[in-house]
Amino acid sequence: MTFSITGWAGAAALTLAATGAFAQDTTDNRVGVTTDWSVFEETEPRECFAVSAPKEQVNTRNGEVAQVNRGEALLFVFYRPSEGVDGQVTFTGGYPFAGGSTVTMDIGGTEFQMFTEGEWAWPATPEDDARVVAAMRSGAQAVVTGVSGRGTTTQDTFSLLGFTASVEDADARCES
Repeated sequence: MTFSITGWAGAAALTLAATGAFAQDTTDNRVGVTTDWSVFEETEPRECFAVSAPKEQVNTRNGEVAQVNRGEALLFVFYRPSEGVDGQVTFTGGYPFAGGSTVTMDIGGTEFQMFTEGEWAWPATPEDDARVVAAMRSGAQAVVTGVSGRGTTTQDTFSLLGFTASVEDADARCES
């Protein structure tokens, strides 16, 4: 897999390519559940994350509701002490995003833009991650909207019930 992004974003993309797929496909190390969020802990490499699936999904094409074949959509907050990752927000839509597109996350009327690479989206900087996490801590739901390579608009609504407790648990488990 080749990425054309550099800096924090490039490191995030490479890490997500290596661990994000692993996290959703092979881990069974769930160590906690609080309402709509779960916490997982891995040891090699050391990684902790809070994750949730959407409560509602709406897919539209040309303004009409469309039946689509998507993989699992998940919203994560990662902690990886060995890489200096402290609260990295990531979203996988279960499909490849349109090239050059962004994903919008709306939390209580505040919108955040996330850039995309393949099936993944994330904020541009650690400071942006911190702003998103702060909004998620005080919000009730996060609505994530993206566009697939085929032109389908997806809207995934995530409950934030249990988010704060789960993120605090994941962070505490991976403190350096």
